[in-house]
Amino acid sequence: MHEIGIANSIIEAGQTEAARVAGSKLVRVGIRIGALAGVDCDALRFALTALTQGTELDDVDFEIQSCPRRNRCLDCDEVFVTALYSDPCSRCGSETSVLVGGEELDLAYVEVEEP
Repeated sequence: MHEIGIANSIIEAGQTEAARVAGSKLVRVGIRIGALAGVDCDALRFALTALTQGTELDDVDFEIQSCPRRNRCLDCDEVFVTALYSDPCSRCGSETSVLVGGEELDLAYVEVEEP
């Protein structure tokens, strides 16, 4: 369950950002996770809750956004959502495409409340 390590990194990044202004409070953290990132969103949500429960971060809102796999067609340049590597382009039907999204594991934003 590597989600605990990821959760720790997310919490540390949020705390680092909140520490930039003395007395500020971490309020919300946004995370984007791609379908191909190898991260279980439910396990990450559980880890974030377990690590912050009973601490000063207990009421921080961790918003996890799932991002689908996206391919770009090499013939018409359309970017389309797909479940399989071999799915044809949704616009022109071409079977030549490249992966352009779905592997992300991003800290999208950190929201802090200043004193």
